[in-house]
Amino acid sequence: MSNKVVISIKRLVPALIIGPASWLGPYIVMLGLFLPALLQELDAEHKVAMLALFAATGSIISAISNMVAGALSDNTHSRFGKRAPWIVGGAFFFMLSMIGAAFSEGVTMLLICWSIGQIALNFIVAPMVAWLDFAADEHKGKASSAYGGLGMALGNNGFNVIGAMFLGQFRLGFIIFGVITFIGVLLATLLVHEPSNLGEKEEAGEEKQHYSFSMDSLRQVFPAWHIGRDYYLALIGKVFLGIGNFAITGYILYIMTDFLKLGNQTQAGIQLVNSIMFFIGVFMGFFAGPIADKFKILKLPVACSALFLALGALALYLSHDMTGVTIYAFCAGIGMGLWNSLDNYLNLQVIPDKDRVGFFLGVYNVGNSLPQAIGPVIAAAAIGIIGFSGVFVVSMVFALIASFCIFSIRGVAR
Repeated sequence: MSNKVVISIKRLVPALIIGPASWLGPYIVMLGLFLPALLQELDAEHKVAMLALFAATGSIISAISNMVAGALSDNTHSRFGKRAPWIVGGAFFFMLSMIGAAFSEGVTMLLICWSIGQIALNFIVAPMVAWLDFAADEHKGKASSAYGGLGMALGNNGFNVIGAMFLGQFRLGFIIFGVITFIGVLLATLLVHEPSNLGEKEEAGEEKQHYSFSMDSLRQVFPAWHIGRDYYLALIGKVFLGIGNFAITGYILYIMTDFLKLGNQTQAGIQLVNSIMFFIGVFMGFFAGPIADKFKILKLPVACSALFLALGALALYLSHDMTGVTIYAFCAGIGMGLWNSLDNYLNLQVIPDKDRVGFFLGVYNVGNSLPQAIGPVIAAAAIGIIGFSGVFVVSMVFALIASFCIFSIRGVAR
């Protein structure tokens, strides 16, 4: 087993804020603004179908490349450590692929560039989240909050304002935000300054067969239920909570217009939801991790976060006006803020093989991409059967199942 690397929390916290913000923010802007605008220019007639194709392709690529990137970083030995080479390399190729997207003259070339970009992006994501394991045990909550509560909150909400300024020059936007990703990720990597792990090379060579991906070793790659039970429960909980969340957020515009019938209040409603969730998410990022560290509580706040999401969905189900929207925003903001701040920390505690942190965190990250593809589909089916109220039923049921899964974890006391 390799020696445990511990990096100062004073270096980790800023890196864990800058790093995820630098890859997630530009990605959200490109996916939500620049890609639809470019598809409108290249193939206006089929833009909706094309956008669905790009989203589906991205989800599949993300699921595979996340696991591969995590496994490769686990078994990397270099003077720059095991994570840094993949993170910086991924950022560089993501920047190049987005520059290629900016110069694409057809949908095929754009899809190729976008797909390469998705692969490169996940070679940032999977190794970077493994930085959490560099924190000392007494600071892991703070590190998790910095990554999920602050860094991802900034990435999810903070870049859209700047991105909207480039809607008239979206090709230039691809280039600028690609460069922002590379510079931000490089800065975060320099802050972490991961030490060399060349000394582990000989030991890794002796254990190389242990990680072979043959059918005979499948149970070593993915442990049996009785070994990895808590990890699998955390993974299932993440997927189900994600589906519950995206069931609503994927249809938030139509919920405002077709179900709540807010009319000219629609824009204000969406802005209200985003603003409340952003500020609550940042608040949770500052306080959830330190409180978890101080009082040694982890499972309970993560499990309760799913209950808050279910409560928010119930508010929209019962109150078809701005009051319901406001209650939903507060409840979902608390729920997702708590979850984003602490779920990676919880996962670190239940990983079945501490020598493969990158791989198992990579698998866990699939819980981010799958709900984005599955949630809106399940919600659409529910809408077709019982109308828009079905969205809230789906959200509540999946959030409650997620909470039950987290409460069922045995390896973390509270």
